[in-house]
Amino acid sequence: MTVVILGVDPGSRHTGFGVFQGEGDRLQHLASGSIKAGAKHPLATRLCRIYDGLAEVIRVHQPQALALEEIFLAANVHSAFTLGQVRGVVLLLAARSSLPIFHYAPLVVKKAVVGYGRASKTQVQLMVEQLLRLRAADEHAADALAVGLCHYFHQRWPGGAS
Repeated sequence: MTVVILGVDPGSRHTGFGVFQGEGDRLQHLASGSIKAGAKHPLATRLCRIYDGLAEVIRVHQPQALALEEIFLAANVHSAFTLGQVRGVVLLLAARSSLPIFHYAPLVVKKAVVGYGRASKTQVQLMVEQLLRLRAADEHAADALAVGLCHYFHQRWPGGAS
């Protein structure tokens, strides 16, 4: 059975997204990139840009699931709250789009994609590029595709991909 998955790497300045289709061992990249919300705009404006950008991705690609990386580190309390607001916008959009949401910790994503939970961002990006036969637009897109791949692997092999 073919499934389309949207992975999201939330960020208040750059929110990465990655969409791919999987059927068995076949993976096909559909779209990926970053929604550049900008640093100079008020947070409310950035949240709207993120919402609108992801809504368009969902409209075009009609994913069956949304995989989202959990927050694991924030530079300070303010950054954590801001990232929480971005995640809230993503969760709202997924709920309004009737998309089931799956959360994965960064260590789980790295282990599922690279085989090692402490893999570097470079290692994750290289493996994503190899698995999907592409050149990632940027690290945010690669991270989003990685969380989507993590979900795909976990759905195929429950309990075996973590």
